[in-house]
Amino acid sequence: MNADKIKYVYLLGIGGIGMSALARFFHAMGKVVAGYDKTPTPLTDELQKEGMTVHFRDDIRLLPGFISAVKEMEEVLVIFTPAIPKEHRELNYIKEKGFHLYKRSQVLGLLTKNSYTVAVAGTHGKTTTSSIVAHLFRSAGVDCTAFLGGIAVNYNSNLLLGSKGGNLADKVIVVEADEFDRSFLTLYPDLAIITSMDADHLDIYGDKSHLEESYQLFAGQVKPGGTLFYKAGLPLDNNSQKRLSYSIEKPAAVEGTNISVAGNRYSFDLNYKGTGYTGFSLGIPGRHNVENAVAAIAVAMEMNITVEKIREGLKSYQGVRRRFEFHIRSSDCTFIDDYAHHPEELRAAISSVKELYPGKKITGIFQPHLYTRTRDFASGFARSLSLLDELILLDIYPARELPIEGVTSEIIMSQVTISNKTLCSKDELMKVLENRSPEVLITLGAGDIDQFVYPIRDLLLKQTRSPIK
Repeated sequence: MNADKIKYVYLLGIGGIGMSALARFFHAMGKVVAGYDKTPTPLTDELQKEGMTVHFRDDIRLLPGFISAVKEMEEVLVIFTPAIPKEHRELNYIKEKGFHLYKRSQVLGLLTKNSYTVAVAGTHGKTTTSSIVAHLFRSAGVDCTAFLGGIAVNYNSNLLLGSKGGNLADKVIVVEADEFDRSFLTLYPDLAIITSMDADHLDIYGDKSHLEESYQLFAGQVKPGGTLFYKAGLPLDNNSQKRLSYSIEKPAAVEGTNISVAGNRYSFDLNYKGTGYTGFSLGIPGRHNVENAVAAIAVAMEMNITVEKIREGLKSYQGVRRRFEFHIRSSDCTFIDDYAHHPEELRAAISSVKELYPGKKITGIFQPHLYTRTRDFASGFARSLSLLDELILLDIYPARELPIEGVTSEIIMSQVTISNKTLCSKDELMKVLENRSPEVLITLGAGDIDQFVYPIRDLLLKQTRSPIK
């Protein structure tokens, strides 16, 4: 892939959060960008408004002219997501035409090859952590480009462009390193963070040991002279590379200490390689996010950003959409939306809600994501969801998968220990909510549950009488 020769970019799965960041990047470089996705979303609407062409039907007649009429293959870059099924007509037509297809991760690996790269990996926490890193850099005046796995509220985008736009040579790049399909093994970062290594994507890895093996390989790809920051307790082998642990609970090289919460802000201090610093403030809820912030601060310090600038940047950080995102805050009703789709993420999100709203009834709506993940973690999901006072459980969102016999949301529901639980379809959800007036409601999941956020918000606003914050 020679970025200088590319004139056209086509993305199969353009509406994905990581794919759309690449689409925006190449569009900003002046390339002609087009793409396919299965369904329209607010994100694909935004891409179209920005000048990109998107269609939603698998039809080779809808492919842009540069696919069929191109004379120089190297002028066209085709990027695809592994979620595209093998029988996809456009995918196979493009292959038959002789184009070389790249995965998103391969493109990121090539784009970052000659740049100073900060990569954030982890089965959960990577989007928030990478967005904090990028914001700390930006607020401190570090000229960086960032490819994020979520929409950063501060910038209303999943792409932050440096001052030179698409020219990434000798630039700082922040990238979210995805373990799905071993994608992160295309990256060779200067600085890296590993936030977590819980079992996930077992449809790819088979078992946890193979996932851990991939993380070991990723950790070994940090460039000579670089640094890996990892959450204390993760099963990573020690070697001659510079590796520093971080934690808010265990002894570590970088420690968050004296944590307190008032309203929706956390205050904490920091021990960084034996030196103490005070007065950090984070405005997004959850102790797990304090730990994510500790990792991001460690990276910023490694980049020689002053503590004063780090404090200022952290204080102004506003979070990521769908990561504990508030939609209603009033005295009689609170509504939060969160992307949590792994048992540990659910536990962290629900525990955070309970910490913020002690004594209030917590209702959760959860949409399981993937048949394989539901099959592999049904008991873990049930344990986490049993922390709620009330559960509304939706059917499984299949994403890229076909149904698996015997795998339904019922295998979670049957193990949930609270009595106040309801299983319903998406079509029934709004009707079910009409008969409830939840004190604190949290929607949870990585599927299309986000399409219900605004209908739910409108319904709850009709029910609440107190002022909205």
